Amino acid sequence: MRVLAFDLGHRRTGVAVSDASGVLARPLEVVHGTSLRNQWTALLAVIARFRTEDEDLAAVVVGVPKRLDGSATDFTPAALDFIERLSKKLPVPVVPLDERLTSVEAESLLARRERDWARRKANLDAAAAAVLLQEYLDTHPRMTLT
Repeated sequence: MRVLAFDLGHRRTGVAVSDASGVLARPLEVVHGTSLRNQWTALLAVIARFRTEDEDLAAVVVGVPKRLDGSATDFTPAALDFIERLSKKLPVPVVPLDERLTSVEAESLLARRERDWARRKANLDAAAAAVLLQEYLDTHPRMTLT
């Protein structure tokens, strides 16, 4: 069973997926839209691709933005609303996870492989989702995913 992760954004949402064993995360894609609400259908389509007869999802991890001091950002309410709406739509757990510094870590990892800033920026959101997902996978062993 796989786990998906979303690094939500106003205009772009990074998506990552685990391997079938639930051990490794990898960036999948970036979903674009003029708002998070406009990305809803595309994100549901991503989820549908992984909910098949041959394979199913164990969980969907969604990053919750917070400031370094742990307080909410301007985008936190939108992320929490997204999590609530998605939870009502899916039969699998939708897990909120603190996403502080995931983009910084993702940028650092991408900078090691790619010198061109434009190419790094194009992949940054999906890479941040992979960092978020890997954190979740590392703290939730395969047999206890949720």
